[in-house]
Amino acid sequence: MKVALAQLNTTVGDLAGNAAAIRAAYERGRAAGVEIVVAPELSITGYPPRDLLLRQGFVESNLRVLEQLAQVTGTVGLLVGYVGRNTSGHGRELTNSVALLQNGRIVASRSKTLLPTYDVFDEDRYFEPADTNTPVVFNGQPVGLTICEDLWNDEFLWRTRRYRKNPAQDLCEAGAQIIFNISASPWHLGKNRMRHALLSSVASRLGRPLVYCNLVGGNDELIFDGSSVVFDRNGAQIARGASFGEDFIVVDADHDSPIPTEALSDEEKLYKALVLGLHDYVAKCGFSRVVLGLSGGIDSALTACIAAEALGPENVWGVSLPSKYSSQGSLDDARQLAMNLGIRYDVIPIQAAFDAAQRQLAPIFEGRKPDVTEENIQARLRGVYLMALSNKFGALLLNTGNKSETAVGYCTLYGDMCGGLAVISDVPKTMIYRIARWLNRERELIPASTILKPPSAELRPNQTDQDTLPPYEVLDAILEAYVVEGRTGADIVASGFDEATVKRVIRMIDACEYKRRQAAPGLKVTSRAFGMGWRMPIAQRFREGW
Repeated sequence: MKVALAQLNTTVGDLAGNAAAIRAAYERGRAAGVEIVVAPELSITGYPPRDLLLRQGFVESNLRVLEQLAQVTGTVGLLVGYVGRNTSGHGRELTNSVALLQNGRIVASRSKTLLPTYDVFDEDRYFEPADTNTPVVFNGQPVGLTICEDLWNDEFLWRTRRYRKNPAQDLCEAGAQIIFNISASPWHLGKNRMRHALLSSVASRLGRPLVYCNLVGGNDELIFDGSSVVFDRNGAQIARGASFGEDFIVVDADHDSPIPTEALSDEEKLYKALVLGLHDYVAKCGFSRVVLGLSGGIDSALTACIAAEALGPENVWGVSLPSKYSSQGSLDDARQLAMNLGIRYDVIPIQAAFDAAQRQLAPIFEGRKPDVTEENIQARLRGVYLMALSNKFGALLLNTGNKSETAVGYCTLYGDMCGGLAVISDVPKTMIYRIARWLNRERELIPASTILKPPSAELRPNQTDQDTLPPYEVLDAILEAYVVEGRTGADIVASGFDEATVKRVIRMIDACEYKRRQAAPGLKVTSRAFGMGWRMPIAQRFREGW
């Protein structure tokens, strides 16, 4: 069967725009002489639509678009994801569905059987799962139609399965000769390897070609990598789509030869994911320009590089806001970075405003020594100026905080936490340095001194981050164990970490939930991020026993 995979970048709620992209892909497939064109999961509505699904007008509009798409089809089939109505008379009103369109009508539809409710997923909040899924006859051949999670329950791959059913296996036992899977699978580091192993295993074990069409693009915090793929009945990869970009792939699922897998470094994958996520967040929210504070440090430098790549340097504005504690070296690094990237650069000193704030507060603060309060005033003044530029010029303010700082609260509410998007908030500090070195592999974009100097907030004399925090190599390893892997403090200590350090880091993580709840949305690039998949209570008193 000759198949076209339309790896589309859809926008949530842009039903007309999404339909136009689907129709254009269909016409392209028809011109290429394929039998069927496959679009991603919920490609009509965009994914995830979340509580838009509670609006009746949204659901009805999506059904009208489905009918309109059906009317333009001819002998070439079209698989498209949409929101369906549950007609069983029980359960939730909606279904996550796929329709087969051909010859001007909806030939068949099937609904998602396995509804994920972990991490960022909450599909059980909206959809009723399918009780059964039987093959659909297309051009005389029985085919299986599945949606994303329906493939993620292979009993030979998972030690503990989340679901009792295995829709793909049931379809093959019922006679399906090829399995189609439309997907909206969010990306995180390591997802490509996991997904490839899963899909290859399913295809080889079932002895059927497997066509997997995945969404691409950024929608709020989530980044979808595309990487659509087709496996033959032996589990060999015979076609693949681009990573982090739209693509259109034509493949003969029965006769094409195996091809090698794509080999990208973790640093390159992360960089491409962040560029895509930032570009789509800005564009889909209606902005065209961004502004960010350039401190001369590594975090703002990497954020600026990502922004210049995603939006073009002409749409990026870097601003330095020095106080008397800002070093000349940091100012020089910020200026050099802006020159290297070709972005606009301005300097707005905050010292006069800081002095004025101190004078006004002096009578009330009398008798108290300077402490973190004065440091936070500087950070908040920078936030005031950056937000003023954002408001006046209509440029989205980018937050430049990393995951390590976000985890332990090494950031200031209403100060350096200001922003409309936290670009690198799910990237640990040690990985920030790895990406920076990768970026500099051919020419020096980020000044070498920015990478080499000890990181510092520069809010008091001779300050470095390690005055307050453990070395980032230690901190990030503890974060990975505690936040991502969910290990206990005792277990982390048993693996070789200092007990006092582990206790201190865990206390900081647990105590700073109130800050993270007020943070800007951040792009998710690891398997466990602070954001829509992180649901910790703020007012809670659980502490691990040691």
